[in-house]
Amino acid sequence: MNKNSNDNRWQRKLASSTSQLARWTLAWVLTMALATFGPLFLWTDQALWTLGAIVLNTLMGLGMILASIKHLQSLDEMQQRIQLEAMGLTLGVVLVIGMSYSNLDISNLIPMDAEISILVMIMGLTFMTALFFGAKRYK
Repeated sequence: MNKNSNDNRWQRKLASSTSQLARWTLAWVLTMALATFGPLFLWTDQALWTLGAIVLNTLMGLGMILASIKHLQSLDEMQQRIQLEAMGLTLGVVLVIGMSYSNLDISNLIPMDAEISILVMIMGLTFMTALFFGAKRYK
């Protein structure tokens, strides 16, 4: 086999794993919306329906994690390194900020309850920023 056919096969594998990850992520987001808003707008006082939606969301989340692992394995070594560094930085930032945020809430030094949604936003912004600068650095 020549180099072009190996490159084409790798690109197809990468495209397939990216597509699978996107589908699992969409399924997880949609079932998260269902688990969050279903009890408010679609059914009320139906704990079994709510539990079912949460279990479904958890299963979609597990599928998303497995798809993410498969996607990472389809990346080349440089892309894997960029992802790993971004994940490591994100973990550290969210852990440190999250614990400080929690302590501010526990100590009543902030006028609101600490909400996980704030940490999810910080996580997303940190990861995207780290990916951007990581890709720029290795270019």
